[in-house]
Amino acid sequence: MTEVNTPPRVGGWTRFVTARPRLSLLVALVITALAVLAGSGVADRLGAGGWEDPAAESTYATKALEREFPGSQPNLLLLIDAGDASVDDPSVAAEAKRLAERLAGERGVTGVGSYWQSGAPALRAEDGHEALIAARITGDEKTAGETLERLAPHYRGTHGPVEAGIGGPVAVRHEMQTIIQEDLTRAELIALPVTLVLLVMVFGSAVAALLPLGIGIVAILGTNAVLRGLTELTDVSVFAINLTTALGLGLAIDYALFIVRRFREELSAGAEPLTAIGTTLRTAGRTVLFSALTVAVSLAAMLVFPQYFLRSFAYAGIAVVLLAAGAALILLPAALILLGHRVNALDLRRLFRRGHRPDPTRQEGRAWARTATLVMRRAPFFALGTTAVLVLLGLPFLGVKFGTADDRQLPSTSESHVVQQHIREGFPGSPGGGLEVLAEGRATEAQYGAYKERLAALPGVSRVDGPLVKGDSAYFTVLPKGEAVDDPAQRLVGDLRETRAPFDTKVTGTAAVLVDSKHAIGERLPLAAVFITIVTLLLVFLLTGSVLIPIQAVVLNALSLTAMFGAVVWVFQDGHLSGLLAFTSPGSIETTLPVLMFCVAFGLSMDYGVFLLSRIKEEYDRTGDHDQAVRHGLARTGGLITAAAVILAVVMVAIGTSRVTNTKMLGLGIALAVLMDAMIVRSLLVPAVMRLTGRATWWAPGPLRRFHERFGMSEGEPERTVAETEPARAKAGASAG
Repeated sequence: MTEVNTPPRVGGWTRFVTARPRLSLLVALVITALAVLAGSGVADRLGAGGWEDPAAESTYATKALEREFPGSQPNLLLLIDAGDASVDDPSVAAEAKRLAERLAGERGVTGVGSYWQSGAPALRAEDGHEALIAARITGDEKTAGETLERLAPHYRGTHGPVEAGIGGPVAVRHEMQTIIQEDLTRAELIALPVTLVLLVMVFGSAVAALLPLGIGIVAILGTNAVLRGLTELTDVSVFAINLTTALGLGLAIDYALFIVRRFREELSAGAEPLTAIGTTLRTAGRTVLFSALTVAVSLAAMLVFPQYFLRSFAYAGIAVVLLAAGAALILLPAALILLGHRVNALDLRRLFRRGHRPDPTRQEGRAWARTATLVMRRAPFFALGTTAVLVLLGLPFLGVKFGTADDRQLPSTSESHVVQQHIREGFPGSPGGGLEVLAEGRATEAQYGAYKERLAALPGVSRVDGPLVKGDSAYFTVLPKGEAVDDPAQRLVGDLRETRAPFDTKVTGTAAVLVDSKHAIGERLPLAAVFITIVTLLLVFLLTGSVLIPIQAVVLNALSLTAMFGAVVWVFQDGHLSGLLAFTSPGSIETTLPVLMFCVAFGLSMDYGVFLLSRIKEEYDRTGDHDQAVRHGLARTGGLITAAAVILAVVMVAIGTSRVTNTKMLGLGIALAVLMDAMIVRSLLVPAVMRLTGRATWWAPGPLRRFHERFGMSEGEPERTVAETEPARAKAGASAG
């Protein structure tokens, strides 16, 4: 009897992505080229602010003061240095007045004032050698930045007997935006070649190594185009472009690593390329889909916050995750079907081998299997020990102090930082750090005077200036004692808002913006946490069919982030390693940063968690042996997860070389979180906890089990029949019960 060879049976998705692979890749190439054009110049359209709540009292007051009293909200400061002379010297005063008059005549500038016009003590340095000219550049961030670029060369530098330096919020924002763009280019030049070398070390094959890198580049270019489109509709932070690069490379490499590794496994087991692609998409492909959804959910939680700084990271993150997953599930299979066995071509590791060596992937799997066996044999020790270490590393976060982003984000040599530092250290009353009280409603001079006396009597008030009246509006400037945003200044904001007045009052200023920002984040943080938790629990349940595993995943993921938060406070708030890492510590953490870092790091940790759990679930479905499934899952994915984490950490460290402190904190902090998750939590804590919970790990009540059977999407081989799988499930259920 002649044996008949039947063609391999593949699913609809496999047929779709492999039907015309050359056409798919050509279309992708064209779309990528269009994305390059669409995304060009995106960085120039991004903003450097976005930390304030647009619906807050301080935001309303700031806009009203900008409109009615532009001189009350200067965003440009010229620091006039008279050298050894006094700022009251006639020649110095004459040149400073000339500069102020010239600045007042510039297009796009309003509200010009100076020490030489007003004689205000707050505008004169205590040593008498420096004083300020203050002005407001009108327009949005982009327009203000363009005006500053036009004016700065004409005002910066030597003018007769004085030297002028440029500072103020508009200068800080513009310099920050410029530095971030320069640093991002450098980070890409660092990350791309190092990543390629690491991929070659992981795969051996240069051909296989290039595939994940290509997917990452497609995701980054596509996201830049998306961000460029979003700038036409809403504000987007320039910081988001750093996340685009990091996640674009990191996640695309993760997903491509997982798919290419599984494809090569199937080929080495004797499968034909089409069959190998079908199995890969049915198993690793589903894992990638679930992983992308969990990461996107974590990032989407930032949409509940009103600050566009946080919302920008959600826009960029969701776009890059979906594009990375889409490219990995559509373009990568097309490339693999064309390459076939040539995916293993150009094995560079042969250059360093002498004679026959065992398969390094198989050796690696055995090492991870031994690790899993050791951990599970001493499960209580590893579970308690790693938990204690992680909690200990997170303790510094209990002393966190929240503040605002200012010039100290910039390098100590940058012009605006130098100017602001001179003002902070040499001028009385913290110029620029005062609180403005907007009074709306008609009032008499006596009423204004009585209200001013009540303000001056409040604890923590150094001086009250004003009022300046215009129509039915007026404003007072309240200078607090001490730092502009320390705890007494924040308490003073509350006192000012509670002070009785015969007119409507609104308080703004640096401390007021911080108070309102903290309130907005605190108010919406529970909603974001509930959203992440519920959707993550649901997704992991759909993947595993277990009630306990989703709870374990959420708790262990959160635990994996403790080291990151502890390090952020110890290093960036308390200033340890500031010399080595080249940054200036402001003594606080910008309010939105912990939220951002949690959402990003939690999503990436779930990414690795899904990789591990999906392989454990696949083996458990095949054998019904819980301990064997855990060992097999760690053996198959331990090296892969570690390699992916190291590569992502390299990308994040490259981002962390930025000269802007917030970007440095984001990059280095997430790099630490990713490494701790892969090397401690996934390698030690997860197998230890799963050993302690045993087969009860897979338990679910009847209604939820039936729900999972109908809607769940777990990995598994379609060749297995219900008759083969049911005995294992029944046995596991009986043991769990």
